[in-house]
Amino acid sequence: MGRLPPPRLLTAGRPLGGGGRVLTHTNVWSPDGQWLVSDTRSDPAGSHFDGTSIERVHARTGAVETLYASQHGAHCGVATCDPVSGNVLFILGPEHPDAAWSYGPARRQGVTLDGTRVTNLDARDLTPPFTPGALRGGSHVHVAHPAGRLVSFTYDDHVLSELPPGTPDADLNQRNVTVADRGKSVRVPETHPRNHGGDAFSVVVTRTVNAPTPGSDEISRACEEAWVGDSRTLAFQGSVVAADGATIAEAFAVDLPDDLTTPGDGPLEGTPTRRPAPPRGTLQRRLTDTSGHRYPGLAGPRHWLRSDGSGRRVGVLKRDHDGVVQFWTVSPVGGDLRQVTRSSIPVASAFTWHPDGERVAFVMGGCVCLTDVTTGVTTWLTPPLPGVRPEACVVSPDGAWVAFVQTVGGANQVGVVGTG
Repeated sequence: MGRLPPPRLLTAGRPLGGGGRVLTHTNVWSPDGQWLVSDTRSDPAGSHFDGTSIERVHARTGAVETLYASQHGAHCGVATCDPVSGNVLFILGPEHPDAAWSYGPARRQGVTLDGTRVTNLDARDLTPPFTPGALRGGSHVHVAHPAGRLVSFTYDDHVLSELPPGTPDADLNQRNVTVADRGKSVRVPETHPRNHGGDAFSVVVTRTVNAPTPGSDEISRACEEAWVGDSRTLAFQGSVVAADGATIAEAFAVDLPDDLTTPGDGPLEGTPTRRPAPPRGTLQRRLTDTSGHRYPGLAGPRHWLRSDGSGRRVGVLKRDHDGVVQFWTVSPVGGDLRQVTRSSIPVASAFTWHPDGERVAFVMGGCVCLTDVTTGVTTWLTPPLPGVRPEACVVSPDGAWVAFVQTVGGANQVGVVGTG
């Protein structure tokens, strides 16, 4: 490997109020590798969902363009690119928010930006009888399948969140993984002011239970999902209850049927007291069981499971025997975890795979790194960067660059470094 170019802060000198720019953990590059999409939230951690624009920055020139500006009191963020069309997907909070409907996990939606045209991705129907293919709440982090048609995201149910505590035989509002099929649009009746149609038929594909049996494969939360290669399988983190009563995260997978529109053992649209049920033929299965480890459960900075391009390996973060967060892989058909990194310095960010399927990028010791998954050898691409953020470390589609975010002077800036 030759001498690497130094890291560059693309947006330095381009002032922006508040906390600056926030990158999502994946799919932030345009398909041609020329542009990076970001949002504009007020705090560096991005924990306040108050951004009002979606931007893109050119990875070589640093030119910044505003792609979308929200209106009527709405906020927007968590932008990703469709790897096929290049359209931008992002979260949009409610326009004209009021006391009954302000931004929250169950009160947001996904939208698609095609040039200057914005359309609803997921439909919403809040009044029974509910509409198959529409959701009853809010969606989050919209990631397109490598082939483009399907979109995965997590989902919170507004209808269930509004039920009085102790409602008999009612499901709790628990986060679940949802898939939208953009091959079929959905219309809903105008029976609620927050109802709207969508460009896709959306279904919940994971199954949670109110109180998982200790030591079982039942889960109370499904989140942080990833497409496994170009298959119809999603890997995700599921919250189980270990035999000792502790709630821990384990890796799970769900295999999707070809037809997402046929109900399984419950209505796709749910009922006033039951969450939407997965389509017929959906198979949920557990990939990891770390209950016997010294430090059980997936752990470390918030991270989304990610698969290499071939779909042979799914990456996770977990503590080793000494309590240090390391990068591990597991087969999408299950089996033993394989530890890749063995450093005394913990992995400190979300990660993405290089398109060669043999290396993975993340932050370690304040440095942007690439680790060879076969040998475990880590290449340090940058010196320690004060203020480097843990949310995103994203390799470009051609593998030439890694994008990251660094807080400088209280504001986030988007940076890139070459991979050599």
